[in-house]
Amino acid sequence: EVQLVESGGGLVQAGGSLRLSCAASGFTFDDYAIGWFRQAPGKEREGVSCISSSDGSTYYADSVKGRFTISSDNAKNTVYLQMNSLKPEDTAVYYCAATTYGSSWSDYGEYDYWGQGTQVTVSS
Repeated sequence: EVQLVESGGGLVQAGGSLRLSCAASGFTFDDYAIGWFRQAPGKEREGVSCISSSDGSTYYADSVKGRFTISSDNAKNTVYLQMNSLKPEDTAVYYCAATTYGSSWSDYGEYDYWGQGTQVTVSS
Protein backbone atom coordinates (compact mmCIF):
# COMPACT_ATOMS: atom_id res chain seq x y z
CA GLU A 1 0.00 0.00 0.00
CA VAL A 2 1.36 3.39 -1.02
CA GLN A 3 1.51 5.90 1.80
CA LEU A 4 2.74 9.46 2.10
CA VAL A 5 2.48 10.82 5.63
CA GLU A 6 3.16 14.48 6.37
CA SER A 7 4.05 15.83 9.78
CA GLY A 8 5.51 18.95 11.34
CA GLY A 9 2.81 21.50 10.70
CA GLY A 10 1.59 23.89 13.36
CA LEU A 11 1.11 27.47 14.43
CA VAL A 12 4.05 29.84 14.26
CA GLN A 13 4.56 33.58 14.37
CA ALA A 14 5.66 35.50 11.31
CA GLY A 15 9.41 35.25 10.89
CA GLY A 16 9.49 31.84 12.53
CA SER A 17 10.41 28.42 11.15
CA LEU A 18 8.89 24.99 10.73
CA ARG A 19 10.17 21.76 9.25
CA LEU A 20 7.73 19.51 7.48
CA SER A 21 8.42 15.82 6.92
CA CYS A 22 6.99 13.46 4.33
CA ALA A 23 7.49 9.77 5.04
CA ALA A 24 6.95 7.55 2.00
CA SER A 25 6.29 3.83 1.79
CA GLY A 26 4.86 1.27 -0.60
CA PHE A 27 6.78 2.30 -3.74
CA THR A 28 10.35 2.52 -5.00
CA PHE A 29 11.40 5.86 -3.57
CA ASP A 30 14.33 6.39 -5.97
CA ASP A 31 12.01 6.16 -8.99
CA TYR A 32 9.97 9.16 -7.93
CA ALA A 33 10.23 12.88 -7.42
CA ILE A 34 8.56 14.21 -4.30
CA GLY A 35 6.80 17.53 -4.38
CA TRP A 36 5.31 19.82 -1.78
CA PHE A 37 2.09 21.65 -2.55
CA ARG A 38 -0.05 23.95 -0.50
CA GLN A 39 -3.65 25.06 -0.61
CA ALA A 40 -5.12 28.00 1.23
CA PRO A 41 -8.88 28.42 1.67
CA GLY A 42 -10.49 29.61 -1.53
CA LYS A 43 -7.28 29.25 -3.52
CA GLU A 44 -5.94 26.73 -5.99
CA ARG A 45 -3.39 24.13 -4.98
CA GLU A 46 0.07 25.61 -5.55
CA GLY A 47 3.38 23.89 -6.15
CA VAL A 48 5.92 24.90 -3.52
CA SER A 49 8.96 22.72 -4.13
CA CYS A 50 10.09 19.41 -5.55
CA ILE A 51 13.10 17.12 -5.26
CA SER A 52 14.24 14.29 -7.46
CA SER A 53 15.01 11.24 -5.33
CA SER A 54 17.39 9.91 -7.98
CA ASP A 55 19.73 12.86 -8.52
CA GLY A 56 18.72 15.39 -5.88
CA SER A 57 17.65 18.12 -8.31
CA THR A 58 15.48 20.69 -6.57
CA TYR A 59 12.85 23.15 -7.71
CA TYR A 60 11.12 26.03 -5.94
CA ALA A 61 8.26 28.39 -6.50
CA ASP A 62 9.41 32.00 -6.75
CA SER A 63 7.36 32.85 -3.68
CA VAL A 64 9.48 30.60 -1.43
CA LYS A 65 12.96 30.81 -2.99
CA GLY A 66 15.55 31.76 -0.42
CA ARG A 67 13.23 30.91 2.48
CA PHE A 68 12.33 27.23 2.00
CA THR A 69 14.74 24.33 1.51
CA ILE A 70 13.76 20.86 0.36
CA SER A 71 15.93 17.85 1.17
CA SER A 72 15.71 14.08 1.04
CA ASP A 73 16.97 11.23 3.21
CA ASN A 74 16.76 8.29 0.85
CA ALA A 75 17.77 5.84 3.59
CA LYS A 76 14.61 6.83 5.46
CA ASN A 77 12.40 7.39 2.38
CA THR A 78 11.66 10.81 3.81
CA VAL A 79 11.59 14.29 2.30
CA TYR A 80 11.81 17.43 4.39
CA LEU A 81 10.74 21.00 3.78
CA GLN A 82 12.55 23.50 5.97
CA MET A 83 10.54 26.69 6.05
CA ASN A 84 12.21 29.83 7.39
CA SER A 85 11.13 33.47 7.54
CA LEU A 86 7.53 32.40 7.41
CA LYS A 87 4.90 34.91 6.37
CA PRO A 88 1.15 34.98 7.01
CA GLU A 89 0.62 34.29 3.30
CA ASP A 90 2.35 30.94 3.75
CA THR A 91 -0.67 29.79 5.77
CA ALA A 92 -2.17 26.74 4.05
CA VAL A 93 -2.56 23.01 4.19
CA TYR A 94 0.69 21.52 2.92
CA TYR A 95 0.67 18.25 1.01
CA CYS A 96 3.44 16.05 -0.25
CA ALA A 97 3.02 14.04 -3.42
CA ALA A 98 4.97 11.61 -5.58
CA THR A 99 5.45 11.65 -9.34
CA THR A 100 7.44 9.62 -11.84
CA TYR A 101 8.96 12.73 -13.39
CA GLY A 102 6.25 14.45 -15.36
CA SER A 103 6.81 17.42 -17.63
CA SER A 104 6.15 20.09 -15.01
CA TRP A 105 7.02 19.68 -11.33
CA SER A 106 4.46 22.26 -10.24
CA ASP A 107 1.51 20.70 -12.07
CA TYR A 108 -0.43 18.79 -9.44
CA GLY A 109 -2.04 16.72 -12.19
CA GLU A 110 1.34 15.06 -12.78
CA TYR A 111 1.43 13.46 -9.34
CA ASP A 112 0.33 9.90 -8.67
CA TYR A 113 0.19 9.71 -4.89
CA TRP A 114 -0.75 12.23 -2.23
CA GLY A 115 -0.53 12.56 1.52
CA GLN A 116 -3.35 13.72 3.75
CA GLY A 117 -1.89 17.17 4.39
CA THR A 118 -0.67 19.10 7.39
CA GLN A 119 -1.86 22.54 8.46
CA VAL A 120 0.60 25.42 8.65
CA THR A 121 -0.66 28.63 10.20
CA VAL A 122 1.49 31.75 10.38
CA SER A 123 0.23 34.53 12.62
CA SER A 124 1.11 38.16 12.06
